Amino acid sequence: MVFDDCVLEPGKALPVGASVTGRGVNFSVFSRHADSVTLVLFASPEPDSACKQWKLDGKINRTGDMWHCHILGLTAGALYLYSVDGPYIPEKGFRFNAHKSLLDPYAKALTDLRGWDLRSCMGYNPEDPLKDLSFSPYDEPYTQPRCIVIDDTFDWQGDRPLNYPLRYSVLYETHVRGLTKHPNSGVAHPGTYRGVIEKIPFFKELGITSLEFLPMQEFNEQEQTRINPRTGERLVNYWGYSTVAFFAPKGSYAADSSLGGQVREFKEMVRELHKAGLEVILDIVFNHTAEGNEQGPTFSFRGLDNSIYYILDENKRYYKNYSGCGNTMNCNNPVVRTFILDCLRYWVMEMHVDGFRFDLGSILGRDQQGRLMENPPTLERIAEDPILRHTKIIAEAWDAGGAYQVGWFPGGRWAEWNDRYRDDVRKYWRGDAQHTGPLATRLAGSSDLYLRDGRKPFHSINFITSHDGFTLKDLVSYRTKHNEENGEYNRDGHDMNYSANYGFEGPSANLLIETVRERLMKNYMATLMVSLGTPMILGGDEMGRTQRGNNNAYCQDNEISWYDWSLLEKNQGLFRFAKEMIAFRRRHPGFMRPEFYTGKDGNYNAIPDISWFDETGKAPDWDEIDTCLALRMDGSKADILADRDDNDFFIMFNAGETPVSFKVCPPLEGKPWVRAIDTGLPAPEDICTPGMEAPLGYSDRYLTTPRSMVVLISKQFGLTT
Repeated sequence: MVFDDCVLEPGKALPVGASVTGRGVNFSVFSRHADSVTLVLFASPEPDSACKQWKLDGKINRTGDMWHCHILGLTAGALYLYSVDGPYIPEKGFRFNAHKSLLDPYAKALTDLRGWDLRSCMGYNPEDPLKDLSFSPYDEPYTQPRCIVIDDTFDWQGDRPLNYPLRYSVLYETHVRGLTKHPNSGVAHPGTYRGVIEKIPFFKELGITSLEFLPMQEFNEQEQTRINPRTGERLVNYWGYSTVAFFAPKGSYAADSSLGGQVREFKEMVRELHKAGLEVILDIVFNHTAEGNEQGPTFSFRGLDNSIYYILDENKRYYKNYSGCGNTMNCNNPVVRTFILDCLRYWVMEMHVDGFRFDLGSILGRDQQGRLMENPPTLERIAEDPILRHTKIIAEAWDAGGAYQVGWFPGGRWAEWNDRYRDDVRKYWRGDAQHTGPLATRLAGSSDLYLRDGRKPFHSINFITSHDGFTLKDLVSYRTKHNEENGEYNRDGHDMNYSANYGFEGPSANLLIETVRERLMKNYMATLMVSLGTPMILGGDEMGRTQRGNNNAYCQDNEISWYDWSLLEKNQGLFRFAKEMIAFRRRHPGFMRPEFYTGKDGNYNAIPDISWFDETGKAPDWDEIDTCLALRMDGSKADILADRDDNDFFIMFNAGETPVSFKVCPPLEGKPWVRAIDTGLPAPEDICTPGMEAPLGYSDRYLTTPRSMVVLISKQFGLTT
């Protein structure tokens, strides 16, 4: 790119970032405490490329705290960074260093991050005994990635976000790269956004509604320095929970390597997923950035205005660390709050995403001193923002600083990852004592958590497994975690997994052990799909994906994390059960009802909307009942909002090690019971196709297999089952 014909003009403070105007490009960046700001343009992505610097005039190119200019004659595809000068007084929170080039926080794309040497980004002298109190006078040789000016023009072909109601959704958590990176994935563009497009037929067959992707905002995979002790290979940042640029889609996930190609390819992925009826939900990490603690690099926020963007300690040399990653974003500072809202709006308006899952979301509820707030303005703004009104907002309702807000996350309409559901269901199916009552509470939508503040069952995101922890296969195959390959001596990852191996640690050649494990995986999947709330499954669980007992594979960009697509054939019975179970849920509004059960008849008939039984047919003694539970669900007016009826259901749970004969409620006249699901039976009898359910006959008893689950439905003329 040649700059000879470019002309510096005053420009405008808004919009923030780099915006193509038709005559050129407008640049605007925030810094309250800077003495000067310099815009640096580059001719190419190469480290030694020609560059041109424009130092902005504080009288002409500044409005309030916004530094801005318009470069006449510049076009999309231009590359740029900033250099910002100001006080360097770490103990007062100021860490300006004009020798360090900075990324624009609003950058919409970055050049290749590979080869980025973070040592050159240190604002202090690492060799100085005082370390971060010292100052680095060394000019960085522009080895870091550069910001790319993006033209937002794209042929969306009429696409809009789908925004399905949560209660009709089935979420599928996955990783863009891991989904198709394995050599047997069968795609032409492995590990990319295009690879996701190629897997659309699979998603459609499985029946999920929404893809919840691990972070896709730009991050540096090479920031890890540890070595895999088994292979000797360097470990990487695979999950991506260390954001570098919040507006920029991950460049290495694009098959298109041209400048800005990742933006176009991301949009293509969203457009094609939407055509197939599939939503896109992004895992987003506003709780911290990749700049780390006081000894971390300076490449963006720290060098633009450290004391504004981060929560600092009383001695402002140090950072509050509620994220466990070195720093904490100052999310309730008005400037940072605006940044967060601008970012979310961009992903919805320009990238057409359908929702967000907020990693360590409790941090967004901390004030500028780090205290939890009763009515956090940032969380309320997100919930009430008119642009985001129909966008899914899902909180991980805790943080690494001790906050735990599951069931009382502030801010209004927020849904939550319900780890209480995960743990209680795991404990029940493992056979733990006194966990039948908690199972009933989770099946009924966790009213103990969400009823008191007016939220609905669908605000509970129910899950058994997620990226953070065991896969479903490993949950029933390992008693303890096996994270040795992470290079941390197996000290990382959760210790309380509520898992079991059923006789042998890891893969087993014993057919009896593997049969029990598969049955339990079906139990977990079936329990998830008949529970009130919004179900989320971990991608790969439907085919029995294993991580070899690693419950914290954040650094494993290899076959530990990648989907092994040969498992679809090997575990075809499990896959069939999973997709039929998802279809079963989506056919029956009773499992998607918008309100909690009342235990009353609701004036529709003489039967309560839900009734609980022990195996003898009596009301359970919740203090005594152990591993057996049954429920009857009345399908009348199951979906009150849509005025829809459903079948009645009688569901039996047996987590014990012996068969149990349940007394079955008598059916209503003209509505006999038929067996739809029995995880104790071999495929394909374990789940019947609609219209092929097995009649129960005249018996009022049903014998359940050890560690199994049975669903009976009423056959009523005119209703699909």
